[in-house]
Amino acid sequence: MSATPEHSQRESLLLRVLWMLVFLLVWQLAEVLLGALVLVQLIYRLIYGAPSASVMNLGDSLSQYLAQIGRFGTFHSEQKPWPFADWPSPRAPEGEAPHVVQAAPDQAPKP
Repeated sequence: MSATPEHSQRESLLLRVLWMLVFLLVWQLAEVLLGALVLVQLIYRLIYGAPSASVMNLGDSLSQYLAQIGRFGTFHSEQKPWPFADWPSPRAPEGEAPHVVQAAPDQAPKP
């Protein structure tokens, strides 16, 4: 017995709704994490006078991930976000230059 195209579409939509509910929960967790990153970055900026490069990169990737979830949830994209797609790469900063921590000099004794 073959399924009708209408039946297949309905099943496809139900599956998409389930994925949208899963990504809605992921959105809530990522939103809390992004809020925590904002606070960490603010504290770092107050202490060191410049934002942390690693927090900037993580925050940018996370905000792009949230945008991917939004595009999928609003039917703007058929591509499911991570883990079904690559994690977004951070873009070059457009604001303040980040604080860069210099690598510690090699502590090994020289012969």
